[in-house]
Amino acid sequence: MSVNKEVKRITTHILQEMKNRGEKIAMLTAYDYSMAAIVDNAGMDIILVGDSASNVMAGHETTLPITLDQMIYHASSVVRAAKRALVVVDLPFGSYQGNSKEALSSAIRIMKESGAHAVKLEGGVEIAESISRILTAGIPVMGHLGLTPQSIYKFGTYTVRAKEEAEATKLKEDALKLQELGCFGVVLEKIPAKLAKQVTESLIIPTIGIGAGQNCDGQVLVVHDMLGINKGFKPRFLRQYSNLFDVMNDAIQTYVGDVKAKSFPNEKEGY
Repeated sequence: MSVNKEVKRITTHILQEMKNRGEKIAMLTAYDYSMAAIVDNAGMDIILVGDSASNVMAGHETTLPITLDQMIYHASSVVRAAKRALVVVDLPFGSYQGNSKEALSSAIRIMKESGAHAVKLEGGVEIAESISRILTAGIPVMGHLGLTPQSIYKFGTYTVRAKEEAEATKLKEDALKLQELGCFGVVLEKIPAKLAKQVTESLIIPTIGIGAGQNCDGQVLVVHDMLGINKGFKPRFLRQYSNLFDVMNDAIQTYVGDVKAKSFPNEKEGY
């Protein structure tokens, strides 16, 4: 029996119930109204307005360039479409690290100006003060550990994190710290499946995996990746559920051909 079939709106409380009952949590990204409406209608539990919009929507190499204003624009569009899913928004790089007052004002702006339901921050104990301040204002926070793309220049690579014992131990400690602070869940990105299982079992709150094996409490993917709109990105953790690049390309080529051949519009398609 699914916890959330009859639910009008998914809440953090419902996500906790889902973990307690062993029901997996489905999460996808969306960045605009049209896509979010489709994702929400399909029965998604959480929609993440990810700073991956920097790559997917704006063509940047990393997530670093996207601004708070741009994240609020994307989040507002998604919130207007999401009737049922919980909408979580990434705080972008530079809007919370090192300054807990700035972190709080960034989170408040996202909640007030977009109408979103929660924010997500990357990092562990280093950002504890920022998380605490945001939570004190009554704003739900989701954590993010493992491969944290905002720190890509520190890592120097997008390979699997926490394979070494020291980093794995720190990740376990960070996860418990995030729970202790009051986060309602944590994303685990690109870490060994065995470690993700240990972390998931050690936490009361739900874990959402991306490239972290099958034992997390839920899974998240970038919608453009799983739909096959992005051609080049094919990591091992990605299952492509469609090939929309080719579907769309064929349709657009046919349109171009019809226009050139003067077969579009025909007489019935005019006034």
